[in-house]
Amino acid sequence: MKRERIKELVLIVVSFLIGGVLTYVVIGEKLGGTSTTSIVGGGCSAENCTKVAVDESGISDSVEKVYDGVVMVRNYQSDQVASTGTGFVYKIDGDDAYIMTNQHVIDGADRVTVIDSNDQEIEGEVLGGDTYVDIAVIRVEKNDTLIALTLANSEEARLGDLVFTIGSPLGYEYRGSVSTGHLAGKDRMVTVSTDSSYGSGDWVMEVLQTDAAINPGNSGGPLFNVNGEVIGIISMKLVQTEVEGMGFAIPIEYATSKLETLENGEEIEWPLLGVQMINVTDAMNSYRYNYDIPNGVNGGVIVVSIERGTGAENSDLQEGDIITKINDTEVADSAYLRYELYKYAPGDKITVTYLRDGKEHTTEVTLSKSE
Repeated sequence: MKRERIKELVLIVVSFLIGGVLTYVVIGEKLGGTSTTSIVGGGCSAENCTKVAVDESGISDSVEKVYDGVVMVRNYQSDQVASTGTGFVYKIDGDDAYIMTNQHVIDGADRVTVIDSNDQEIEGEVLGGDTYVDIAVIRVEKNDTLIALTLANSEEARLGDLVFTIGSPLGYEYRGSVSTGHLAGKDRMVTVSTDSSYGSGDWVMEVLQTDAAINPGNSGGPLFNVNGEVIGIISMKLVQTEVEGMGFAIPIEYATSKLETLENGEEIEWPLLGVQMINVTDAMNSYRYNYDIPNGVNGGVIVVSIERGTGAENSDLQEGDIITKINDTEVADSAYLRYELYKYAPGDKITVTYLRDGKEHTTEVTLSKSE
């Protein structure tokens, strides 16, 4: 009996030891090997794009390969730093590096410089910029640090994709900060003011939404996909007490469609309808205006006056008309009217739908050129 018990005990001990060794080997391989990689970056747009593995170390490989292409932008006014933002190199041509940033970052500047990742401050020349696109182009002398980033296509990005940005939140002290998040939304329509005196917003931007941390100073910086390709340009964030993590970026393909004009120092030609207008909602909520707004009409713009020498003067539009559509697309207010209008060029003909005395009419307008 004793011998049999001893044999049983020996078998139990041996089985325990073998099981422990096998468990150690399996766990050790999973923890020590390369199998900890969870995903491989998707959404490569460029032909030479290298997909980056994302593991427990984060996206450090992607950050490393694009870091030298991002710069801090300084806006000098009266020999003082008035504001700062971010920019990125999108092209190197000969001895010149071309940097994209937001127009509002360099607005009003007497002088602009950029600070590269090696902490060198370089004089910049603003070639051109536009308020409505909110894009500006700066040219600097190329150095050994600056690299050109790869531009992608935001249309290929998917909701939930991992994205990141590099920028200079709150100025010089935090330059080169990296923040990560996800692509939280596409084709968002956000009303903005291109003029500080225009409180309710006079322009609509179609943007990408991200929950990556965006702070003052990130403006003009790149929004990257996980592989380090630029899919957008950071432009703004919602600043409200109850809102957290809602930043917006201009799709890169929209920005690049305007680059040649800005590089050449030319102004973007926006079309002019030729009317002074107010929103129907503003007229309804103010005692200053006495326009006849039919019951049930809660959107559109009211023609206040018509400018001489414009397409509107040669159309059927009159003061007091309520414009409701541009080429069959409804316009809720003046910001949306401009958004639809600026899809066209001076000289194009559009159909304007309007209300007069409660009845719907249409008229053709040949768009003029903005002065």
